[in-house]
This record gives sequence, structure tokens and C-alpha cells, in this order.
Amino acid sequence: MSWAYEYAILRLFREFERLMLNAIVGAINNDTATLAKRTGIRFPKHLTDEVCEFLIIGKGYFDFKGRDGLIKIMKDFVPDDHYLVTALKKNEYEPSLTQLFALRNYAAHDSAVAKRRAKEAVGKERMPDAGSWLKKQNRLKTIIDRRKELADEIHAGAPF
Repeated sequence: MSWAYEYAILRLFREFERLMLNAIVGAINNDTATLAKRTGIRFPKHLTDEVCEFLIIGKGYFDFKGRDGLIKIMKDFVPDDHYLVTALKKNEYEPSLTQLFALRNYAAHDSAVAKRRAKEAVGKERMPDAGSWLKKQNRLKTIIDRRKELADEIHAGAPF
């Protein structure tokens, strides 16, 4: 059962990562003038999703280090007061985002460093594995519910 919860946190992270990439792609495509201001390069009014994605990740993959790293990437493409940045910066999402990132890393890597960070993120001194912690007291559901709230807020803020 713990393995199922570990897979669930991995899958949740993967879907969250995809949501964030798609949100940035949509924001760029909706307002290339903002991107032009950030980069100093003039862009056509609309770009294909593939071009937007290439601008964000190049030939690599979408990778960020925690909430602050995600916000930093977003600020490369949108202004500081953009609805994406504003939503991610909200204090009510910070604890569950930190838990999501730390528990995902612990489930994926099972290293001593990942375990220490996961224990710090959830405030525990002992944790046998990520799945064991997630399967109790609706903890996984709480993290999922916070991602849904964040997604709903981003959807509400999007002008398109």
C-alpha cells in the first residue's frame, strides 16, 4: 500500500509539473508583448505551443528546484504581478507545495538527503518512507486538494 501512495505522489508531481509548463506556455502565447519586454526580442502576436515550450525548456526538460525555483522560471517569462506568480506565492499553498516536492524526491530517490528534507517538510523526526506518511490521515488527499485549489485559482486568473 505504501508503494501505491509513493507512486501517487510521483504521478501527482508529474501532473503538477505538466500543469505549470502548460500554464507558462499559455501565458506566453496569450501575451508575447510581456515576453518581449523580458527578453528584449520582438515576437509575433501568437506563437505555437511548441515554440513557447522550446523558449521555456530549450532542448532539455522542464525542471525546477522547489516552489522558489518554479517562481524564478515564471518570472523569466511573465511580470512579477502576473496571476501565475501571484498564485504560487500565496502562503496557503507553500506548505503543501514543499511537502509535494520533498515527498516526491524521497519517493523517487530514497536517499538520505531526500529523507531528511521530507522529514523537515512534514515536521517529523521519523519517517520510514514517503508512502507510509502519505497513507495516513488523508495526507495525500490534502496535498491533492491544495493542488486543485491552486489550479482553480490559476484558471480563474487566466484571461483566456
